Amino acid sequence: MIWVNGSPGDSVSPLDRGLAYGDGLFETIRVKGGIAVRLSRHLARLSAGCERLGLAVDLDEVRDEIERFSAGQNGVVKLIVTRGVGQRGYRPSPMARATRVLVQAPAPDYPASHASDGIRLYPCQTRLAEQPLLAGLKHLNRLEQVLARAEWSSEAFAEGLMRDTSGRVIEGVFSNLVMIRKDQLITASLVRCGVAGIMRAEILSLAPSMGLSVVEADVTIDDFIRSDEIFLCNSLYGIWPVREWAGHDWPVGPVTRKLQAVLADETSAS
Repeated sequence: MIWVNGSPGDSVSPLDRGLAYGDGLFETIRVKGGIAVRLSRHLARLSAGCERLGLAVDLDEVRDEIERFSAGQNGVVKLIVTRGVGQRGYRPSPMARATRVLVQAPAPDYPASHASDGIRLYPCQTRLAEQPLLAGLKHLNRLEQVLARAEWSSEAFAEGLMRDTSGRVIEGVFSNLVMIRKDQLITASLVRCGVAGIMRAEILSLAPSMGLSVVEADVTIDDFIRSDEIFLCNSLYGIWPVREWAGHDWPVGPVTRKLQAVLADETSAS
């Protein structure tokens, strides 16, 4: 099922700036029992992205469309918002009207062992460019992730580790990365690049109530390796413990397990 600007349809104009320039944003939202999970967080991130890019979007209209589109569904809803149709050239037109696209898809069929036993992480060679103006945004320019994901085909690896051009550890190809050292959750600063994930935000907000402090900082490879536990997180799959990367091993530890249990309880109540 696909909607374009609130109505069933499967096409956008060839002149749409999302197609021509990647001029837009997207959200990938889990839907359970017809309810868009953590929709308010998704819309808050979308709002921040629209403000930064100067996209005029009616968020109440977007919320209403997502709720109607999700009714009776289970799986995933992808929302794409572009600047809309524009004339040739990079200069945005102040008259452009945003294009909204909703796409329904089944939930990804990830093996249960990813969450229970942990995963192996591929050492990606593709680096993330450092661009503070776009850092944190879920923008449509995902070629770095496309190139990184093309680096491996073996099912032995469920995700890949991405670093920036200065060598800092940032995130997975489609996940955020969290390291644990004693009672601290450590995650990469996203002031230069990376995506501010919805599940990352949820976990960081839960941490204080669980007696865990949160540190957002530049993370070196040495910092990464010295972690007691490591996990990846994503709004579709929750938490995957990292078991191995480039010959380094970590246990699936108690903090990771506790967070998985808390999030499972939250999801079951959603």
